[in-house]
Amino acid sequence: MPQGLRIGGAAGFWGEAALATPQLLAAGGLDVLVYDYLAEITMAVLARARAKDPQAGYATDFVTAAMAPNLAEIARQGVRVISNAGGVNPQACAAALRQEIAAQGLELKVAVVEGDDLLGRAAELAAAAPEDMFTGAPFPPLEEIASINAYLGAFPIAAALDRGADIVVTGRCVDSAVTLAACIHRFGWGAADLDRLAGGSLAGHILECGPQATGGNFTDWQAAAAGMAAIGYPIAEICADGSFEVTKPAGTGGLVSRATVAEQLLYETGDPQAYVLPDVVCDFSAVTVTETGPDRVRVAGARGRGVPGAYKTCITWQDGFRSGHYFTFYGLDAEAKARAFAKAALARSREVLRRMKLPDFSDVNIELIGSESQFGGLRQSEPARELAAKIAVRHPEARGVGVFLKEAVGLGLSAPPGLSGFAGARPRPSPVLALFSCLLPKAEVPVTVRDAAGTCAVPAAAGIPVQTAEPPAPPPVPQAKRLAEVPLIRLAWARSGDKGDIANIGVIARRPEVMPWIWEALSETHLRRVFGHFWDGRMERFYLPGSHAMNILLHGALGGGGTSSLRNDPQAKGYAQLLLAVPVRVDADLLEAAV
Repeated sequence: MPQGLRIGGAAGFWGEAALATPQLLAAGGLDVLVYDYLAEITMAVLARARAKDPQAGYATDFVTAAMAPNLAEIARQGVRVISNAGGVNPQACAAALRQEIAAQGLELKVAVVEGDDLLGRAAELAAAAPEDMFTGAPFPPLEEIASINAYLGAFPIAAALDRGADIVVTGRCVDSAVTLAACIHRFGWGAADLDRLAGGSLAGHILECGPQATGGNFTDWQAAAAGMAAIGYPIAEICADGSFEVTKPAGTGGLVSRATVAEQLLYETGDPQAYVLPDVVCDFSAVTVTETGPDRVRVAGARGRGVPGAYKTCITWQDGFRSGHYFTFYGLDAEAKARAFAKAALARSREVLRRMKLPDFSDVNIELIGSESQFGGLRQSEPARELAAKIAVRHPEARGVGVFLKEAVGLGLSAPPGLSGFAGARPRPSPVLALFSCLLPKAEVPVTVRDAAGTCAVPAAAGIPVQTAEPPAPPPVPQAKRLAEVPLIRLAWARSGDKGDIANIGVIARRPEVMPWIWEALSETHLRRVFGHFWDGRMERFYLPGSHAMNILLHGALGGGGTSSLRNDPQAKGYAQLLLAVPVRVDADLLEAAV
């Protein structure tokens, strides 16, 4: 049986700190370094960059900050590197990387996975006129499309490793594929090894957000705060059966615990029994998370339910323009002053739009940051004496947004007293790159690996029908002699994120016996109390008995999602914090037993 595989997660987004690569190399004993740079917002930004410069469109930091200073050590240790830093231009990324390798006199082999970029087939896809797989929206206008990318899987990357690549660069693939590919290459997993593929995918999911598995974005943040500046990046030690342990380099900051790993397990997973990836449909509902030592956690129990026959394909397209600005006020009546200023700025702007015979704004958003505006009707603070008024607008035309920016800033001398701020030049309108998602049969998306030896086609594995399972029954609430109300944070850890316009909140019980109370408390009625000012769509709840957790989906809760929303938190990063702050009922004897 092949030996285990030790993989370091060195990047979770474009803009990640550069300390991860040297830290993980210094830890030693790694087989692979993986880097995940892409999200829907990132793809939109990279598409805009490529539109201005044909040689742009990839995560330049991967070459200049992650690779260039560390290539010699990577070569010395024989560590292989897999990254989706190619964005919408993987060949340009690989060319820059090869140039740097040659300049350092090294002989590392670089391979590129191609096939995800379907922009050249835009007219063909428009003719088929698919609807959005989540909202049913029509196919976007052909002339407004900026990028079209299929979300590829792990087998093409594994094929590149099989051909001898030291560094593999991809365009858009699912985040976990960079890790799963290394497992496929090392262990020889095939397309029918569903449980193993699900386990490797889960390892990739834990690694894909870097230090979010080692104390970053953690509910009990104080436990990791002292070492935040030198936080350790995650390492997964993966076995041939798909189970794995999570740890971090010795002597680094942060924390690896059941809680930090379980929070990342639930992060942005949607239905935990149907986490759909190109290579496998995963069931994480029975996954167990067990502490096996200091900063060491074992994860096991992932199941594979089938293989989809299509790739999720995402289109970014220009849907008007947006911009906004922060105006800070302080002093007595700061909130009333900020509201009056925002109302006046929009009224003046609309009058100018009317004179210019332009339509009204397609959307406006005002948030008074510092006045508990994110808490809605559950606000507890007194009127704020210092806050920032965030005013944002969308308009079909750039000049419509420009009107707001000019008139709002120009209102400064007419404003109530206390207006202040640290700012440079006036903001400019920026394109709204909206997201459209559909499915394309895998047979319609040819995928190739290109390296120094030439180009090799990688046929997609055939789909395997998904074997559905009954959802686990929610835990019944036991009888209690006395009830107490406490903030949810006393009972649970939680983390939130987004998938398009859907907010995802994962909640993990601190102790198994409180899970029934958590499930009963977080009802639709309770969730509408907490999030009703953001959300009036439908809700889904899922129970995960293996990790004593639940997952909550709030559909239509993000103002259109991160690529187009005007919200201060368009990706629901703080939604878990709102939920944790609200009291819930629990058996009082359980609380006393925990003291």
